[in-house]
Amino acid sequence: MSEILAPELTWTGQRFESDVAVEVDDRGRIVGVGPRDMRPVRPLENRALLPGFVNAHSHAFQRALRGRGERFPSGEGSFWTWREAMYELVGSMDADRLFDHCRQAFGEMLRAGITSVGEFHYLHHEASGRGYALDQVVLEAAREVGIRLALLNTYYRTGGVQRPVTPAQKRFETVSPEAYWERMDALQGSLDPDSQSLGAVVHSIRAADLDEIRALHAEARARGLVFHMHVEEQQQEVLDCKQAYGKAPMALFLEQLEIDEGFTAVHCTFTDKEDLAAFVSRGGIVCLCPLTEANLADGVADLPRILAGRGRVSLGTDSNARISMLEEVRWLEYVQRLRRGKRGVVRDAQGRIGPNLLRCATEHGARSLGIEAGAISPGAWADFVTIDLESPQLEGFHSDTLLESLFLGAGRESLAEVCVGGRWRDLREPVS
Repeated sequence: MSEILAPELTWTGQRFESDVAVEVDDRGRIVGVGPRDMRPVRPLENRALLPGFVNAHSHAFQRALRGRGERFPSGEGSFWTWREAMYELVGSMDADRLFDHCRQAFGEMLRAGITSVGEFHYLHHEASGRGYALDQVVLEAAREVGIRLALLNTYYRTGGVQRPVTPAQKRFETVSPEAYWERMDALQGSLDPDSQSLGAVVHSIRAADLDEIRALHAEARARGLVFHMHVEEQQQEVLDCKQAYGKAPMALFLEQLEIDEGFTAVHCTFTDKEDLAAFVSRGGIVCLCPLTEANLADGVADLPRILAGRGRVSLGTDSNARISMLEEVRWLEYVQRLRRGKRGVVRDAQGRIGPNLLRCATEHGARSLGIEAGAISPGAWADFVTIDLESPQLEGFHSDTLLESLFLGAGRESLAEVCVGGRWRDLREPVS
């Protein structure tokens, strides 16, 4: 039996509109969007309906690092000193602890209005370094919390460009592309088909040889899987890649791989401007993680160049030092204002920033993960977040300014409910 949703305002792709109903079938799919001409089963009074936010890049276990690695007795720190704290955490992890940390992170995501997450998962093994027991733990945690999950299962064979893995990295290791695809085939049978999917990943140019990257990417395309990589997050990886291959990572990928919208490059902090323009011109998606990139002192990507090429930008919570899609959206715009001394960087043709910011947090993330979500349209999953129109943080809003009011002036207290595949949860209640 279908359910008719009748919010006070509904986001229809370009604006909020009143008197628009959304019909959801018993499979958790949207089957209709149109005039409110039937009695609603769920009125959603004083609510505005948005697509649920899509988190395109997460390392859930790193939620346990919150507050750690933030002291600097030896002087200023860097990504590389932070990585040592992360390796220390990995050394203490077992299946029970990983489940708890994933459950905590995924629960916080739901409370932040995030209904889908791309979990860039590379902590595969127990302390013995054998077996892949921890892969299943991530699936189980997401299933229990009730968040939609794209498991971005990560290939990690080398510990630096053309270097062996270190002891601290052994729990990430996959020994060959053949072993990787065997594991992917095994994981396929463990998925909940209504809420879980797979994507292919090479961690970075530091984690695989170029021929392996080429083969893995080609097989992912043949299987119709999205493909993600960390790309040029740190200057050192660019220098190491140039020394080994004579070119920066992105230049290599443009030369060696068939780049299209199935390829998501995470960070692109130090990507050459011409390489970046070529990547987005081929349809490649860039995933930015403003809060983590600030926390790790990664730097700032050339967002105006991406947008000038009509490139798609998705967003991720990455290290989960702070889980708030509203803040990721806010700082996507704000960090560019700080760097460039100009306002309205993420603007559309009408000069508005709200719609473009929302697309980054929804539609582009869904495309990056290869999931049918991120929009309120027939055929998409019924994944929603509602805005409490009586929230004091939004007092004085107008429907034309509601997105900007939410993104630049409000916190998660202004979000009221989430819905994943037709299943609703009140955000004022604890995630069970």
